[in-house]
Amino acid sequence: MGGDHGPPVVVGGVRDYIRRHGGEGVRFLLHGDETAIAAEAARLRLDAQVFEIRHTDKVVAMDEKPAQAMRRGKGSSLWNALEAVKAGEAHAVVSAGNTGALMAISKLVLRMAAQGLERPAIVASWPTLRGVTAVLDVGANIDCDAEQLLEFAIMGEAFHAAVHGVDKPTIGLLNVGSEEMKGHEEVREAGRLLRANTLGLDYHGFVEGDDIAKGTVDVVVTDGFTGNIALKTAEGTARFISAILKEALTSGIQAKVGALIALPALKTMRSRIDPSAINGGPLLGLNGIVVKSHGGATAKGFGNAIRIAVDLARSDYMAKVSANLGRLDQMIQSAATPPPESVS
Repeated sequence: MGGDHGPPVVVGGVRDYIRRHGGEGVRFLLHGDETAIAAEAARLRLDAQVFEIRHTDKVVAMDEKPAQAMRRGKGSSLWNALEAVKAGEAHAVVSAGNTGALMAISKLVLRMAAQGLERPAIVASWPTLRGVTAVLDVGANIDCDAEQLLEFAIMGEAFHAAVHGVDKPTIGLLNVGSEEMKGHEEVREAGRLLRANTLGLDYHGFVEGDDIAKGTVDVVVTDGFTGNIALKTAEGTARFISAILKEALTSGIQAKVGALIALPALKTMRSRIDPSAINGGPLLGLNGIVVKSHGGATAKGFGNAIRIAVDLARSDYMAKVSANLGRLDQMIQSAATPPPESVS
């Protein structure tokens, strides 16, 4: 029921997913107002065999503060969807609703996947010259220590392998330079721990901002403050380029004729340069799969978020993350334990 458009995009996203990806073996629990959802399903002629409506009148508003949502949200469509995963009725949740509320209620209902994890990390699938790069965190954790950055590397690697099919994703730490002495202490310490290679990750080293679009590595790790600014800057730049290009291509008769000839190529370019075009940002680190869709996503965009959720649910993502986080915990405990005193 959340997002800018509610049931038309969500139900439309279900239909889009089935049309583009087949939908074999996938069923949907649609939580929210039964009348509105059923009307949209009928309008789109969605096969009643593929979905079930779980009615509730209660909705978490898009502008509701996370603390309020946690106090008042029980029984809402968002809360009930997460409870379905906790109870084993569903394998994943996809929501276009209130991001802060989704994160807070997800942590409350599903809990974190490992002891010591504080908050989920949001990962963005970023279009690059080489395909797609996973970037995390893009907004959930503003300040991060070295241990958290290592956790992001573990979760990002498992995500990229599950969703984008890369057997051994390469990892890079976002920094102000590629030299080992660059950056603040937490980034340098995370780099040192990753270079030790006790976690078995394919660590490339430090990467800079322009390396994201180049696709230098498969996974770029950073704190949520830097990641969110980078993501919003890229989205804004993409919209700026699109607007300038549109203005130039409609400036006269010759330009319009040229634009008409180049239209297929222009559409392809537009779909590639905007990070928001690859919709669906999983909240990594939870004891369950939760995917956040853009609030303003189209039905096709929501369908892509569903695809990401299905890919994660069908993969060994959760088991791989759990195993690697266990190894990280052992490594940190070993580093914190002083060596025994020698006796002569």
